Amino acid sequence: MKRIEALGVLADLTSRHPVVVTCAATSRELASVRDGDNHLYLLDAMGLAGSVATGLALSVDPAAPKVVGIEGDGSLFMNPNVLPTGGYLAPGNLLLVLLDNGVYGSTGALPTYSSKIDLERLAAAAGWTTRSTDTTDGLRAAFGELLTETGPAFLYARIEAGNAEGVEKLLIDPVALTGRFTRWLREAHTVADVTA
Repeated sequence: MKRIEALGVLADLTSRHPVVVTCAATSRELASVRDGDNHLYLLDAMGLAGSVATGLALSVDPAAPKVVGIEGDGSLFMNPNVLPTGGYLAPGNLLLVLLDNGVYGSTGALPTYSSKIDLERLAAAAGWTTRSTDTTDGLRAAFGELLTETGPAFLYARIEAGNAEGVEKLLIDPVALTGRFTRWLREAHTVADVTA
């Protein structure tokens, strides 16, 4: 499964969910598949998708659709503390999707540590409910299963290395992205304070 194929599936599944997206190729590819006001692209903020998604999950109405974070293996290795933090805080409405291609896809495809460090087992050890897949059908099924779980959920998706060709850079001002996401969030969900 290619990243852009996985993102196509996730775009179909998350139209009602707040979605926090890791930087670089993942943000660009998701925006090319389907851009939405419910997407918060973390441009130039590698390693923070899980942290922002966790904080957001703690802020929105627990009865609202789950907060979905989309993270890459390289980015998660930049901030692995998000796994024990999420496990400890245990927001019931958080689903973190990890797209693991085994490389830093936006910086020359240098290998990450994921060939030796099992990120799904790490998440499970930290208290997350986990599922794994390497197909688009499996991604749909596992996502649906994890939506029914209470507590933090972690969906490990093995994807092929490589970026989609011909995808435009995401040149929207990060302030504008934050503004539109905040407006959507206020209209769609009850939040404690999304600007704090």
